[in-house]
Amino acid sequence: MDVLPLRKDVAVEETWDLTHLLKNDADFDPLLAQLVEDALQFEQQFQGTIIDAQQVIAVLTAFEELYKSIVPIGTYASLNLQVDRTDDKAQMRAAKYSSAISKISSAIAFVRSELLALDEAILQEAAAVNPLYQHYIAELLKYKPYQLHPEVEKALAAFSATFNAPYETYNTTKLVDMNFGEFEVNGEKHPLSFVLFENDWEFEANIDVRRAAFEAFSSKLRDYQHTTAQVYNTHIQQEKTMADLRGFDSVIDYLLLNQDVDRSLYNRQIDLITTELAPHMRRYAKLIQQANGIDQMTFADLKIALDPDYDPHVSMAEAKEYVEKALAVMGEDYNRLMDRAFAERWIDYAPNKGKSTGAFCSSPYGSHPYILISWNERMNEVFTLIHELGHAGHFANAHAHQSYFNSRPSLYFIEAPSTMNEMLLANYLLAHHDDIRFKRWVISNIVSKTYYHNFVTHLLEAAYQRKVYELIDAGEAVNANSLNQLKRSVLEGFWGDAVDISAGAELTWMRQPHYYMGLYPYTYSAGLTISTQVSQRILQEGDIAVQEWLAVLQAGGTKSPVELAQMAGVDITTDQPLKDTIAYIGHLIDELERLTLEIEAAQ
Repeated sequence: MDVLPLRKDVAVEETWDLTHLLKNDADFDPLLAQLVEDALQFEQQFQGTIIDAQQVIAVLTAFEELYKSIVPIGTYASLNLQVDRTDDKAQMRAAKYSSAISKISSAIAFVRSELLALDEAILQEAAAVNPLYQHYIAELLKYKPYQLHPEVEKALAAFSATFNAPYETYNTTKLVDMNFGEFEVNGEKHPLSFVLFENDWEFEANIDVRRAAFEAFSSKLRDYQHTTAQVYNTHIQQEKTMADLRGFDSVIDYLLLNQDVDRSLYNRQIDLITTELAPHMRRYAKLIQQANGIDQMTFADLKIALDPDYDPHVSMAEAKEYVEKALAVMGEDYNRLMDRAFAERWIDYAPNKGKSTGAFCSSPYGSHPYILISWNERMNEVFTLIHELGHAGHFANAHAHQSYFNSRPSLYFIEAPSTMNEMLLANYLLAHHDDIRFKRWVISNIVSKTYYHNFVTHLLEAAYQRKVYELIDAGEAVNANSLNQLKRSVLEGFWGDAVDISAGAELTWMRQPHYYMGLYPYTYSAGLTISTQVSQRILQEGDIAVQEWLAVLQAGGTKSPVELAQMAGVDITTDQPLKDTIAYIGHLIDELERLTLEIEAAQ
């Protein structure tokens, strides 16, 4: 395994093309300065004028255009930094943008304040006159009880970049300052980094190498645990202060308001999965242990393959073929978008030093989506790729059918279209391969990649996160020791005696940026619950279910998560979809046990 190359040394065709956002770097500073000027002119033109329905429509029309002009500049600054956080120019460009956006946010903060100060009848009249803003106004009115004095709102907006500082500090510490160096096993040295550990060493079949990598990785995390904990505590205390200022009893309620779901849906995902999925996943851990001949199953062993000698490798070109075949069921228009993603370099897949870990899809309004991954040529990474393409297909459809303010759905629903694509890939692979060993690999990958990642990794993050916020609501603070204890307790409670939660496992709270993004972790399981049910409908009902799903994608943010799920034939107001999904995971593990016995009997 090679040391990661510098960004300047990776092949251009393996990187994304950002010229659709901005032609070149030289345009950035003048365009950013113009945005600030436009915002100040907007403030001068409209502040104090919002008195009737016609003026509400006028200001919202100009407001939307201003936001649309901000999007490409902000996205350009962000994406350049995401691919190389060691790049001084990218760092400075992002810092300039943050400073400018603080000025812009302060200048335009009056809009919400003045709109919410109006009689509700005026807002309803404006929504009736121009239905384009009906959704925006309805969402705005949810915040009316929590709106502060206009001058306070203006001051808070001016501090927007400062409030985002913990997240930026976390990423800088993780991707720039942490130098993992090398680790040694039996006299042989191996390179180590965040990307190499999470993309390669966690899946390493050699137990000595895998566990040594985990120990070395954990050791470096431990060196930074107190700083990272202090940064995180600053972030959650900020959230609690904002919740208190706005009159919320709990920071959880404050963060859920924007998701348009009540607390019962949030708690249900965490509580049901923690209790009812755990027995199935313990069986899966035992199966991995037996298949790999491991005496004592540890946390460092949970990501390895059920069949370590069967690990298909694929090129990006081969991955593209799998994507095309798996998503053919979605129809010509959807697949045309997928073709464009490859042909027009929407995807940045070259691993390099300083690149953000994991994968994401950025979907700027007015442009096409951008996908970041670090390709490791393993077949299981095709699931990651098709997951992010699911986000791309979702927002490309939403943007084509909705205005800027109507395009983005609740965070609760965000992961449904992405995990849907994973399920469609699994359906395709199972239907088109008869080899029993390949079938077992596919099912094990569905469990280990799709469900483990979304229903276990992120769900346990959510269970841990809820405990943290409960402490904060009680007036407590957190530090590295308390966070380590909380994380360990969650892991031990889920895995029981099936897995030894070895030293270093408690530090996994340091690995995810999701904790700086509100109540994001639990939404992965929420989305996958919906997509599991809809993917089964597509298998059974075909094009009718596909067309209903496409209508959901096109609806963007105009419906609540409950309404979007209902459009696709799923009722998430009950616990049945979640129970059915957990039962489905149990069925998959039953199949793995059966196929393993069959393979062993034939040997």
